[in-house]
Amino acid sequence: MASLPLFHEISSSPKLVGIARIAADAESLREGHNVEYFTLGARSLLSRVVSGRNLPFTWAINPYRGCEFACKYCYARYTHEFMELRDGVDFERKIFVKQEAAALLRSELKKVKRGEEIAIGTATDPYQPAERRFEITRAILEELAHHSGLEIGIVTKSNMVTRDAEILRRVGEHNQVFVNVTITTVDTELARKLEPRAPRPDLRLEAVRQLTLAGVDAGVICAPVLPKITDDPRDLEALVRAASEAGAKYVYANALFLKPCSAAIFLPFLEQHFPALVGHYRTRYADRSFLPKGYAQRLSQLMAALRKKYGFENGHAARSRAAHPEVGQMELF
Repeated sequence: MASLPLFHEISSSPKLVGIARIAADAESLREGHNVEYFTLGARSLLSRVVSGRNLPFTWAINPYRGCEFACKYCYARYTHEFMELRDGVDFERKIFVKQEAAALLRSELKKVKRGEEIAIGTATDPYQPAERRFEITRAILEELAHHSGLEIGIVTKSNMVTRDAEILRRVGEHNQVFVNVTITTVDTELARKLEPRAPRPDLRLEAVRQLTLAGVDAGVICAPVLPKITDDPRDLEALVRAASEAGAKYVYANALFLKPCSAAIFLPFLEQHFPALVGHYRTRYADRSFLPKGYAQRLSQLMAALRKKYGFENGHAARSRAAHPEVGQMELF
């Protein structure tokens, strides 16, 4: 297959180095509904998390670069900038498929020490549509099934994860494995606006049910919680109740983390669908990416009360350490 440069300006620039140069030389695999897939000759799959925040995991695996789900609030759009792709929508339209993932992982797992958790899907969904064809995530899980003593957390919005229920069960025989299904709201119409190409919330809840029945520990992460859009106590209670009914082992919530690259997509989205909130968001995120601590504390207190009401045990908090990617700025690639 002939190599197709992503952009003339990228391929002709003599200054590209590292991942930007590799991306510029990527081969086009397929194009459809404004999304194109490219090969990416990754030199490493297992990335040590670099962050000034106290993150609950040490290592990250992202089988793909970019995410087709096109969530309007996605914090990870900045990662395409490493490849000199600076248009925010490139993140959802140019998906890079990491090659030889299982072989890379096999050689790198020796770096992981006991007690260091591996999070899969911290910046891009490991079960986005590309996975149906390329099966990179499946290959990674097949490799992990040959190892023991690992702590693994998977983050996804896709019910496709149930395809790998048997593999996940096998991985869990000799490792600790948790599947964290992200659900921002149980309102299907609202979810379709916020996450245009992600599976419906009811499908994700059914995935939690199926995984649990298959003997795989699974829980629900409500993230991000969007001020004045998804943070009404009645709405959060509806989500916690639905998680309980689906058999989730745990349920958590984290507030919106809005980097400038994300705001470039999210604020125009607000202007179209929630114009009355634009000023509110511009003010609250004017000089920061995070909401004030007071908001997080109120959210935490509300969720604690809802977990108690719907029978979630406190012990589940310690069982979902890789639950949430949107907890800080991470250099994961």
